[in-house]
Amino acid sequence: MKKMVTKILSGSLAAAMVMGLTACGGSGTAATEAPKAEATKAAETAKETVAAAAAANGGDVVLRMSWWGGDSRHNATLKMLDEYMAANPNIKVESEYGAWSGWQDKIATQIAGNSEPDLFQINWNWLWQFSPDGTRFADLKELSDFDLSQYDQSLLDLMTINGHVLGVPVSSTGRVFYWNKQTFEKAGLEVPKSFADLLAAGPVFKEKLGDDYYPLTCGTYDLTILLTYYMQEKYNKQWVVDGHLNYTVDELADGFDFLKSLEANHVIPTQEKLTGDGADSLDKNPNFINGHYAGLVEWDSSIKKLTDALEDGQELVIGEYPADYGTPATVYKVSMGFAVSPNSANKEEAAKLLQYMFNGDGVETLALERGVPASKAAQDKLSASGALQGLTYEANKAASENAPFALSPYYEDAALKDSAEGAYQEIINNMSYDGTDSKELAQALIDAVEEVENK
Repeated sequence: MKKMVTKILSGSLAAAMVMGLTACGGSGTAATEAPKAEATKAAETAKETVAAAAAANGGDVVLRMSWWGGDSRHNATLKMLDEYMAANPNIKVESEYGAWSGWQDKIATQIAGNSEPDLFQINWNWLWQFSPDGTRFADLKELSDFDLSQYDQSLLDLMTINGHVLGVPVSSTGRVFYWNKQTFEKAGLEVPKSFADLLAAGPVFKEKLGDDYYPLTCGTYDLTILLTYYMQEKYNKQWVVDGHLNYTVDELADGFDFLKSLEANHVIPTQEKLTGDGADSLDKNPNFINGHYAGLVEWDSSIKKLTDALEDGQELVIGEYPADYGTPATVYKVSMGFAVSPNSANKEEAAKLLQYMFNGDGVETLALERGVPASKAAQDKLSASGALQGLTYEANKAASENAPFALSPYYEDAALKDSAEGAYQEIINNMSYDGTDSKELAQALIDAVEEVENK
């Protein structure tokens, strides 16, 4: 059996970055003054570099901007930036972008070295991970060129630490059940409406389609999401309350028994099977692309790249939220944000670009590439143009209507979620590979979550 999680923070690169960023102590000590001096020096160097670049460019303002995503997001963002620079010839935007894999480590390294771009796409939980005191990102309240009034206060509250609004809540997103309609029809079944339907579909898939067909596929993090859904629905309790996982060992053991039943009934492939597929994401997995994996539980903001990956003749449809055990309670959060570096020499120009992107003319070019926009102005623009429709929009509506509980900002902390060393991965793998006792899994999860929540 793999070693169960005990001290999950040790050896984590991202966590080490955080410790470097948030070291605290009394005033006047060498331990605190040295890092402050180094950070100040790095910030001044960054400003001088930007100023030199601007001078070399004939006095124009140079902004660095970064984001992660798929090709369609890259293309839309680059087109939007070209349009912005054409309308603002004194602005030059240097783009840095790539796939998600490794992106958090890259940003952590930049933040630790005070070398992050002027404005950059962030995950919501990074605010707490990198700036628990609320000072490591620029306060948008101090940047007059960005209109915060376009956002619900409830969303701004999620981006606020110690009174500082640290990022734009670009969009909200929730986990949604999707089904490959053609594969279910091939098995002679309707798409599932309940967990009972899903459990019954596994043996039918195996008998009628073969051992390599499954009604649902879930990686380690997806199974953690599904466990959260099951627990919140059945026990009608929020996942984390006041820094504590809000379930007993026996209750969580019931949840792990449920996940085990999915493997036992040929509903989901084992983690060994998924690893053997050799794909680092579902949109690159041939078994998903050709319909052998006929269902998934995915963020509404990420579904486009998955539908685009399907072979001709395959179609994903939005499923109902299973309600076998109570009231549906999906996981819902701020999908992503954009932050401005406190080290930027051009914060107001960065704010103007953010305004263009998320409240202004850039909205129509970006469309739904980052999910359904949270901005009221953006929603009005997309509604008027007819762009506020389709699978992403309908899925987002469904998720928002079935999300009664708030999510902890530490739910996706790197020490929990990291695909190499995170506690979720280790615990789920222990369940799938080794058949570890459900109560042992439950206790390990409680220990891991509470260590992160109370670090």
